[in-house]
Amino acid sequence: MSTSETAAAPEAPPSPQPGAIRAKKRPGDLAFSGTALGAGIIILLVLAATAFFLIAQSIPAFAGDPDENPILSGESFWSYVLPLLFGTLWSSIIALVIATPIAIGIALFISHFAPRKLASVLGYVVDLLAAVPSVVFGLWGMQFFSGFVTPFYGWLNSTIGTWPVLNLFFGGTPSPSGRTILTASLVLAVMILPIMTAICREVFLQTPKLHEEAALALGATRWEMITMSVLPFARGGMVSGAMLGLGRALGETMAVTMVLSGSPIIAVQLLQSGNPLSIAANIALAFPEAYGTGVNALIATGLILFIVTFIVNAIARWIVNRRAEFSGAN
Repeated sequence: MSTSETAAAPEAPPSPQPGAIRAKKRPGDLAFSGTALGAGIIILLVLAATAFFLIAQSIPAFAGDPDENPILSGESFWSYVLPLLFGTLWSSIIALVIATPIAIGIALFISHFAPRKLASVLGYVVDLLAAVPSVVFGLWGMQFFSGFVTPFYGWLNSTIGTWPVLNLFFGGTPSPSGRTILTASLVLAVMILPIMTAICREVFLQTPKLHEEAALALGATRWEMITMSVLPFARGGMVSGAMLGLGRALGETMAVTMVLSGSPIIAVQLLQSGNPLSIAANIALAFPEAYGTGVNALIATGLILFIVTFIVNAIARWIVNRRAEFSGAN
């Protein structure tokens, strides 16, 4: 055998790698990306401008003399804002506790129990309720709902209002007009119910069908399938929906102002005439007659509400991002 036959054949040179293919950018794509980027920048600028305005206008209320402030009337700013902050959180938490189980129940009925045609109609109704102005809810609560629940308040006061712990909330003399902190919280619950229901419904519908079918194949009933597959998958969405509803309840102005006859006090009684006032309602009531540094004091209370609402929405976004990696594939 010749040397030329035994010699290894030379390796072929590696073929050159083709260059990365870059998609051609059309004018429509450039316009869309630029518009989306600009919208995001505008949102950040508006948020920063709002925060800067509130901080700048609040400095005279923090650093000024309380005796010369017509709103503070000699008391410190924190003594003035703490009862208002309590009223804001108290009414919003009550509304959240009432609305959350109802929203989850309605969303489950629409997504897993109702026939398709009925579910479609109910979905449209829920979306329409979210678009109703808050002043309409305020008029409804002031003119009709407050008088409607007055006999129920009397029954609560006479039955569970004498119990050792519940008398702190339902004891005392109930308001004859029915315009109490509980009425305002119920109106807020009706207002935040649509947005919470819509979010929970969409999250329930995103549950992987393989999970539901696997639970049913193992012999689970429909309710057991919901407890084992749907609710664990939608836990983050339910919590974020509740937090977004809480954020709207915290900033609500007109409904609370029209329904509630409150004052800057700290009281946990739900049925009495003396009720705490929220920050937003206090600003709406006191701003027309405010002047000088009194305006700065009201803006400073708005800054406190801005911070609380921002924290609530940040927590909701964190919960959503924390659950974002969970999908039906894993």
